[in-house]
Amino acid sequence: MRNLLLAGVAAVLIVPTAASAQSNIEGRVGKLESEMRAVQRKVFPGGANQYVQPEITAPQTQTPVTGVPATSALADLSARVTSLEEQLTTLTGQVEQSGYRTRQLQDQFDAYKRATDARLKALESGPAPIAPAGQSTPLDTSGDGAAATPRPGRTPAAVVASGDTATGAPAAATAAVDKPSTGDPAEDAYLYGYRLWTAKRYAEAETQLKKVVADYPKSRRASFAQNLLGRSYLDSGKPSLASMAFYENYKKFPDGERAPDSLLYLGQALTKLNKPADACKVYDELSDVYGAKISASMKTQIEAGRSAAKCK
Repeated sequence: MRNLLLAGVAAVLIVPTAASAQSNIEGRVGKLESEMRAVQRKVFPGGANQYVQPEITAPQTQTPVTGVPATSALADLSARVTSLEEQLTTLTGQVEQSGYRTRQLQDQFDAYKRATDARLKALESGPAPIAPAGQSTPLDTSGDGAAATPRPGRTPAAVVASGDTATGAPAAATAAVDKPSTGDPAEDAYLYGYRLWTAKRYAEAETQLKKVVADYPKSRRASFAQNLLGRSYLDSGKPSLASMAFYENYKKFPDGERAPDSLLYLGQALTKLNKPADACKVYDELSDVYGAKISASMKTQIEAGRSAAKCK
């Protein structure tokens, strides 16, 4: 009778203990599932039922060994849950470290972009380069008796303008610039932009030359105006904008009279931008496309440009 009583008491004590242990494990499993879902949301923000395969898998079914087991099934389950908790902690730490490294890379890229934009802005808005004493600004003529864009190797005195001898040399920046009146609107618009450029009123010249290209794209002066726009940018210390203007002239008006000049100046602008390899490609393009039209003086300028860019 006493033994039956002790067995009953033991059963009463064991059942709550087992129930309590099972409840504890179920709580831990529920917490693990909640944390795993949180980690999955970090790893796969888009969802789409993507899951990381667990590193812990159920053991292979084995032939039961007769006798008393070394540990109970509850103890085995508890050990597996503990191992899973450790794995989840490690995975969570790795996700957080990856996110931190990503934020660092983004911050570094944003800082680099801001610094680069600031340098480009300072470069393009900087003061115009000062020519060495005694060195004249190279100009050219259009060969048709009208004022045209500058070309290296020619002095201001070489420029001839129809009915306007005042454009042979740059005027003072504060001097008045007269608007020509030849009866040809496109010609008058271009000549006015040219006079603004020779007066070193670059901002006004750029506005006027852009207007010529926009208003008279079919005129032969469109090629002249786009080329001179690049020259204005180049002379005012804006090689980046100059390179774009020269390229636009070659792209839009490949048959224009100033397309070869634009490629020549594009090479010079790229050299100023520390892009010698690109400058060499431009000089090659100039020789390949316009070889038959290139004068001896321009060939000399090309060789000088290739030498400055250290082309092979």
